[in-house]
Amino acid sequence: MTSRTMWLPLSAALSLLACLTYESSAMAVRDHGPGLPGPPRPPPPPPRPKGPSRPVPWQAMVSLSEGGSPGGFGGGALLSDRWVLTAGRNLFVEADRKHTQGQKPQVPKVYLGVAKFQDAEPSKEVAVEEVFLHPGFQNTSDWENDIALIKLRDPVNFNNTLMPIPLPEGEDQEETPGEMAIFGAWDMGIAHQLPGAIKYLKLPVVSREECRAGFQSGRGPVIDSKMFCTGPSEFFINVCFSDAGSALVFQNPKTNRVYAAGIVSFETACAFRKHAVSTRISAHLPWIRDIMREDQEVSAQRESLVANLYSGKI
Repeated sequence: MTSRTMWLPLSAALSLLACLTYESSAMAVRDHGPGLPGPPRPPPPPPRPKGPSRPVPWQAMVSLSEGGSPGGFGGGALLSDRWVLTAGRNLFVEADRKHTQGQKPQVPKVYLGVAKFQDAEPSKEVAVEEVFLHPGFQNTSDWENDIALIKLRDPVNFNNTLMPIPLPEGEDQEETPGEMAIFGAWDMGIAHQLPGAIKYLKLPVVSREECRAGFQSGRGPVIDSKMFCTGPSEFFINVCFSDAGSALVFQNPKTNRVYAAGIVSFETACAFRKHAVSTRISAHLPWIRDIMREDQEVSAQRESLVANLYSGKI
């Protein structure tokens, strides 16, 4: 694909900034010790931004069950007018990798332009032509190569609620501890309740060493260079059920370029685990570009639309 600089809509950036400004105010609350009153708790957070200026217009819903029943759907990221990137595990009903041995990936239903779970209706569904599972997915590990591509049958039209997210390029640095990622969460929650609107979270990157230490005492992935980890938001909202396949988006501090750096893989962090694990997209770029090599969606109309819609900073 031809590389190009893309930006978030300015209105979306402002909406997200207002929400995140409140989150940063929580840092002022500190533990003053037993019996000592601390500062008053901050007021309830403002409603999450909704409507056409939502800051995750690349978000897709990937479903393997009728009606999107609990446990039957996950996330995805629109890369172009015919391609969606998601987690490999989203193409199988079985959660454990060993149960996928010898099985072909299922063809899911894909919904685009959905800001609320209830909006996943036939008018938002896009037909799928083919799915591509990473060839290293069905191996002995339950965590490696958790990535897949979904090719849509027909090109989709972009607008202010539906836009692609760029892939990382050479000048986009590797994620560093403390760096913040934008994440669109379906927020099914620990109780597996059906979600409402997408929650917009900002999650901090944690070091590989810290992440590895957090999984040493329990069952979890072996963290390698093809993965990176994030912690919970300021209010301890974390990646949870149904979030696998959603993109973690960063902004290059030097170029202000916005791009997808990760795809959520280990999504059962919720309130029980401190860290969530994502597949690093840059580690799989050769495979992604090889699969998408026949993608010829570049057009004057698309170039003009993207140039107008991506502006400002996140």
